[in-house]
Amino acid sequence: MLTGLTILFVGGDARQIEVINKCVEMDATVRVVGFDRLESPLIGVSHETLTPGLLAGADVVVLPVMGCDDHGVISAPFSTGEVVIRNEMFAAIREGVLVYTGISKNFLKKMSMEYGFRLIELLERDDVAIYNSIPTAEGAVMMAIQNTDITIHGSSCIVLGIGRTGFTLAETLQGLGATVKVGVRREDHVARAVQMGWKPFATTDLALYAGEIDLIFNTIPTMIVTAQIISKMPRQAVIIDLASAPGGTDFRFAEKRGIKALLAPGLPGIVAPKTAGIIIANSLCQSIMEEFHIRGDEE
Repeated sequence: MLTGLTILFVGGDARQIEVINKCVEMDATVRVVGFDRLESPLIGVSHETLTPGLLAGADVVVLPVMGCDDHGVISAPFSTGEVVIRNEMFAAIREGVLVYTGISKNFLKKMSMEYGFRLIELLERDDVAIYNSIPTAEGAVMMAIQNTDITIHGSSCIVLGIGRTGFTLAETLQGLGATVKVGVRREDHVARAVQMGWKPFATTDLALYAGEIDLIFNTIPTMIVTAQIISKMPRQAVIIDLASAPGGTDFRFAEKRGIKALLAPGLPGIVAPKTAGIIIANSLCQSIMEEFHIRGDEE
C-alpha cells in the first residue's frame, strides 16, 4: 500500500488516468493538476492549481510520459488552461523527492541536477519498454493496413533496429505472414534475427534492400532513412517511423518524391491508452514501493 504518501500528478493524457486510479486504490493521498475537463470525474482525488506550495508538499511528483518541453509547458489535454511548471516551482520540490516521467528532455534533466530532485524515467525500464512494445507493434500494423492497398501477409517488410520495440514488431509481422528483413548493428542481433527466421542485414547496407520492399518500419532515433534510401524505394512503399520525434526519416524528401512517410511516436497512448496506462501504473507503484522500502505483501 501507499498509505501516508502524497502523490501529485501534473498533466497527462488518458494513460495517466489509469495511473491515478491505481494510486488511489493503493491508499495514497492523490492530488491532481490539469484534469478539470474530464467527462467522468476522478474519484478520491483533490483537484489543485499548480503552485510552489503544492509541489513542496508532495512526496512524489508524476509528470506525463513526455515530461515537459524546454519552456516547462506540460501536456494536459484534460485541462481548461495551459499547465506550465516554472523554475521557481522546480525549486520548491524538496531535495530527493521522486519525480516520475516517461522520457525526459534535457531541460527536465537540467532542472533535476540544479534543484536536487530525483528524476526517474519509466520508459527506460526494461519491463515497461517490453510491455509497451506490444501496443506499439499493434498500432504500427494498424497504420500499415490503413495506408496500403495490400495485405501484410505476403508483403516485404523491413524493420530497422531489433531492440525491444523492433523485436516485437518483427515477430508480429512474421506472424501475419510477411517476409521480414531486419537492419541491425550488432552481431548478437544478427544471431537473434537468424534464430527467429528473419533476414538480417547491416543498417549501412539499407540502400541495397530498399528497391524491393513494401513497408519500412524504423525504430532507430537517428537519421537512417535518408534521401538516398528513399530515392531507391518503390513509389507505393510506405515508411512508418516509430522513433521519438523528429524520427529517423527524411520526411521532406519522401513528400517530394510522393512516398508516404508517417511519424508515429507514442502509439501506446493512442491505440491502447487503457493498457498503456495499466503498464505504467503497475511499474510506477512498484518503483515507489521499492524506493520507500514498502513491502509488496502489505497490499
